Amino acid sequence: MKLQWWYGALALALLLAVLSPLASSWPDGLERVAEDKGFAEKAVGTPYQFIPDYVVPGMRSNALATILAGVIGVLILFGIGYGLAKVLRSKNEA
Repeated sequence: MKLQWWYGALALALLLAVLSPLASSWPDGLERVAEDKGFAEKAVGTPYQFIPDYVVPGMRSNALATILAGVIGVLILFGIGYGLAKVLRSKNEA
C-alpha cells in the first residue's frame, strides 16, 4: 500500500493533541480582546456543548481530559474530511 501524505498529517495532528496540555494557559486572542475591551461578560453560551472548554467532562485528570478532547476532535474532523474526499472523488469519477 502506497503511503499517503495524510498519514503524516494525521499523525502530526494526534501528536499535537497529546502535547496540548503543555500549551499556554493564557486566553486565546479573541478572549483576550474581549477581556481588554470589556465585552467578555456579554458573551452568550452555546445551546449545546459536546466538549466544553476543550476538556472531556467526568475525568479526574485535567491533562488527560484535554488530551482526550483533542484526540476526539482530530478524529472527528479527519473523519469528516476523509468522508467528503471519498464522496467528491466518487462523484468526479462517475
